[in-house]
Amino acid sequence: MQAWRVHRNGEPGEVMRLEEVDRPAPGDGQVELRVRAANINFPDALLCRGEYQVRPPLPFTPGVEICGETPDGRRVIATPALPHGGFAEYVVADEAALLPAPAALDDAEAAALHIGYQTGWFGLHRRARLQRGETLLVHAAAGGVGSAAVQLGKAAGATVIGVVGGPEKAAVARELGCDVVVDRRSDDIVAAVKEATGGRGADVVYDPVGGDAYAKSAKCVAFEGRIVVVGFASGDVPAPALSHALVKNYSVLGLHWGLYAVKDPGAIARCHEELTELAAQGAIKPLVSERVTLKDAADAVQRVADGTTTGRVVVVPESEVR
Repeated sequence: MQAWRVHRNGEPGEVMRLEEVDRPAPGDGQVELRVRAANINFPDALLCRGEYQVRPPLPFTPGVEICGETPDGRRVIATPALPHGGFAEYVVADEAALLPAPAALDDAEAAALHIGYQTGWFGLHRRARLQRGETLLVHAAAGGVGSAAVQLGKAAGATVIGVVGGPEKAAVARELGCDVVVDRRSDDIVAAVKEATGGRGADVVYDPVGGDAYAKSAKCVAFEGRIVVVGFASGDVPAPALSHALVKNYSVLGLHWGLYAVKDPGAIARCHEELTELAAQGAIKPLVSERVTLKDAADAVQRVADGTTTGRVVVVPESEVR
């Protein structure tokens, strides 16, 4: 089969190589899946760079999220077992962790549902306890992680303020349903949030960016607000001033979604049921901005790493590219 492999760490566009390899053999409790679609996530770039919290042995195939097909024809969502990631024709995955792909979503959309929307759901509902009528501030609102949080926030009845970089991404954020869109390149984020909330600030902040985004968030979070730290796409890991959190009465909440697979796997299954229902209602739908073929995967991973894409970029069979 064909698979992209990384033999040394570095930028995805430089270190990913498309090779002919043997199909991975399932181990105990695993099943072979034919890859129907593989979503590209920022962690795929971190894997290539050797900067992710999991460091598979070299050589490995990146790709942490797929929609696949079981030998008996079931359409499922899976996180492939590294080092045999999803940018390949076949993967192996833990059978107990397979989830049914929602009928309301096509293969590319189903591949983009799991990590981003589960992270959003756990961040907004389990960690921040977002309430109907509250104001949600989402950084990188036009990106893969941010767009999921926007849709989930709207589905929960929140007023959503989306922060983006540039007019093209601002248009995407509006289409996603943001009530207010702030362009960080031309607008004052703190002033815009204060104006939109009558001076109160955002009740919940969803931050997958870190760096300056976190610093601005701390200046416009509401009394008893919650800042959910999801990631550091900017590459800058901030050091929160806990004295400021104390004086202003807000909370800083960390979210490592993958830890739920170890600590509370049943919660992941229950979340998937809710996401499937929301998809059936049309309340959420992954924003797949591009569908690329397997041969173009390395370039696509690099563009996701560079932050030049919107929504989700998904690797699909050549017949599905449109």
